[in-house]
Amino acid sequence: MPLKNTEKEAAALKPQPEAPLRALYKKTFGREPEAFEPLKADGSARRLFRMKDGSRSVIGAFGPDKLENRAFLEFSRHFRAEKLPVPEIYAADQPQGVYLEEDLGSTTLFEYLGAERKEGDIPLQVMGCYKKVLEWLPRFQAQASRGLDLSFCYPRASFDRQSIMWDLNYFKYYFLKLAKIPFNEQKLEDDFVRFTDFLLEAPADYFLYRDFQSRNIMLRGGEPWFIDYQGGRRGAPHYDLASLLYDAKADLPPETRSVLRKHYLEASGQKPAEFMRHYHAFVYIRIMQAMGAYGLRGFYEGKTHFLNSVPYAVRNIEWLLRNAELEVKLPELTAAFKRIAASSYLRQFGKTRLGLTVRITSFSFKNGLPLDEKGHGGGFVFDCRALPNPGRYEAYANLTGRDKPVIDFLKKEPEVSRYLDSVFAITDMSVENYLSRNFTSLMVNFGCTGGRHRSVYCAEALAARVKAKYGARVELNHREFPGLAK
Repeated sequence: MPLKNTEKEAAALKPQPEAPLRALYKKTFGREPEAFEPLKADGSARRLFRMKDGSRSVIGAFGPDKLENRAFLEFSRHFRAEKLPVPEIYAADQPQGVYLEEDLGSTTLFEYLGAERKEGDIPLQVMGCYKKVLEWLPRFQAQASRGLDLSFCYPRASFDRQSIMWDLNYFKYYFLKLAKIPFNEQKLEDDFVRFTDFLLEAPADYFLYRDFQSRNIMLRGGEPWFIDYQGGRRGAPHYDLASLLYDAKADLPPETRSVLRKHYLEASGQKPAEFMRHYHAFVYIRIMQAMGAYGLRGFYEGKTHFLNSVPYAVRNIEWLLRNAELEVKLPELTAAFKRIAASSYLRQFGKTRLGLTVRITSFSFKNGLPLDEKGHGGGFVFDCRALPNPGRYEAYANLTGRDKPVIDFLKKEPEVSRYLDSVFAITDMSVENYLSRNFTSLMVNFGCTGGRHRSVYCAEALAARVKAKYGARVELNHREFPGLAK
């Protein structure tokens, strides 16, 4: 049996692009580069180098896939002719798989977001950059698609049924199976067909950038420049917007996504109602494609840093399950998503802290129990009707559990203190457990006869404790008196 190559021997077998890149540089600029610096690798097989002499800095690229290289080079030339901000191509040696392109610097939109962000908020200057990016996106999608030779697209000329099924099976085999998420294979395949049919209903006569995310957008002088569109093809415009706004580790808040989505719709002239019909389906397919990549690189190839994005993707799926109902019914795929959202294992890769929201509600039993509209399925309902009732006294009848006379009344009653001590003990256990498991939502409900005095007081007390003790985000809702929580 032949011996396996050692790591050193395996490295020696890899293509060595330095010599052809140096030769191309000298042929193009008339002198040798004085510096040849490898750049950090991404998830692809392509390798990038910063090459410098005394008067210039350029990026040297080596790609082992010559058809992918050709797509990038041809698209770059077309986009430059359309006056889009993409790197200039100085020279290429396609048989050697190398080319030289403009050096756009080292600051990506993702890095800028991380440097400027404080406590999860998106600063105005970063929002400004995102809005500029979204003003360019329709020009790539509509303007640049005119006259683009789609014969250079690789591996497909359009995001068609075959492309979609590749992505769905990528998700199935490299994420669901390797993450040990159970599913019925035939039922899932049936859902895949229905899902694909629905996606293909969307208008698709646009250039689909394919990997339109914050690491593929460079910032130079405060303006965005665009790279890594070699996977582009004809497709629906929804996909690229989903790629940017649901970029996992960028972790944009839902409110920010909404603002940026509206900005894109205004910039592109898309009709909101028509666009939104298919939008969240494209969000799902983009997340699934990304999770397939995380599984391939992380679970299968052992590059575990790729798994650090998984908790963010899980939270995005959780948000979609709560907030985005699709027209098409996908029971088995939805069940798989719910298993992903419920997984403690998938939430704990890396040092990611997703943040817990405790949703606290007061209510009247006369109007029924609160519904878990968020779909998380975890939490408590506490019955406050055994406590002394201020509502029986005329002086308190028109007040609520937030008014000082009612607060003073309930604080004097020993039963109320004992009750809250018990509530705090049991909810503390869940809050601490959820924080340790990177769960993002816990529901706690307090009910009484009218939903006015005791339940409001207890809900307020728990909200204050959770904020003070754990720093968790609290959503406080007094169902029968919604104005109280504002």
